[in-house]
Amino acid sequence: MDQIAIIGGSHLEGDIPISGAKNSAIKLMAASLLTDEPLRLTNMPRLADTRFLGNLLRRLGTELTETNGPDGPQTVLHTPEIVSAFAPYDLVRQMRASFNVLGPLLARTGHAKVSLPGGCAIGARPVDLHLKALEALGAHIDLNEGYVYAQAPRGLRGATITFPFVSVGATEHAMLAAVLARGETILMHAAREPEIVDLADCLNVMGARIEGAGTPVIRIVGVERLNGATHAVTPDRIETGTYALAAAMAGGEVRLTNTRADLIESLLLKMEEAGVEVERRNDGLTIRRNGSRLRAVEVETDPYPGFATDLQAQFMALMTVADGESVVRETIFENRFMHVPELARLGADITVSGGEARIRGVDFLQGAPVMATDLRASVSLVIAALAARGETIVNRVYHLDRGFERLEEKLSACGAKVRRLKGHMEAEN
Repeated sequence: MDQIAIIGGSHLEGDIPISGAKNSAIKLMAASLLTDEPLRLTNMPRLADTRFLGNLLRRLGTELTETNGPDGPQTVLHTPEIVSAFAPYDLVRQMRASFNVLGPLLARTGHAKVSLPGGCAIGARPVDLHLKALEALGAHIDLNEGYVYAQAPRGLRGATITFPFVSVGATEHAMLAAVLARGETILMHAAREPEIVDLADCLNVMGARIEGAGTPVIRIVGVERLNGATHAVTPDRIETGTYALAAAMAGGEVRLTNTRADLIESLLLKMEEAGVEVERRNDGLTIRRNGSRLRAVEVETDPYPGFATDLQAQFMALMTVADGESVVRETIFENRFMHVPELARLGADITVSGGEARIRGVDFLQGAPVMATDLRASVSLVIAALAARGETIVNRVYHLDRGFERLEEKLSACGAKVRRLKGHMEAEN
């Protein structure tokens, strides 16, 4: 199993290009099931998660072609017909978002059998909101032996769906199903994330009629069919924020390109409050820190445009060396402090009580063997290691490969001492 080794203490100087958004790309790939014409996605990230979903789509009848075109990495997905509406557990379990093929299969074929995705390391993340949305659209849902059996032999019909709380996945899933439903669908209390807007933009280019994406109310007028299209995946805001925090942690000056500052404005404001210099540019942003001590700040995760839960672990890593006591409150997932014991192995002083973590800044961190527990927690350990004295070995980096493309290459190009150790045994933890 691979490991990543980081020797801390090097300032970062240079450019880091940001890849297309993982969380958007996988939903756009699922959208290809809605048409018998090719969907060409540019600015596509090459990640374990997109590979997992690609394997499932091939089973369902999708032809995938990956190339490097003039617009960068691209994937063409073509599903002339659905050869199978069955998504088995051994494929869905590899990535929870694979469950979102249910809506497109149901909308296009009138039936589907899709495995429930199972548990998740950072919390329960139930799919009941997804299923209730599909039922509101006229689907008949049965659960049996870990599978969802969904039927709508006469097609789906528009409905008003009010989500009890903001859910990105359920909002996206309802959109994917409603675009081919008869009549109008209104999604109330919808998620507002940039990935929602990206999905709506792509579906509209394919011929859908969606208004209000990015607001709490989304209106969808169903159409009979969708066509093929070309669409560029939006920049990855979590990767943008992660590298911004890495630059702040290590010190120096890093320019993040192929991205937009507005995607992470809530994070940038907190970074500036902590003493990091941020320059917002038309083609991205620049992060500067001259080595002065950071200031402790408080953050609370919240649905977009609030502080992203997917950046909470990375920000906590930054606060481990800030002057004073920081507070991080997690309001989205109930089990998202699993990185705390690993940061403590590097010398961090953190106390957790329920959904609140208090971080008392230390003068320095010390390298040690650590273990990644989930995607975002794993990269928080990399960030901490950039400023730690000595060498840190991060185990279980398959978590990193799910969401960060060429991480070692991008950091090394800016002067970080980072290397991958192929097939090494895990260090004792």
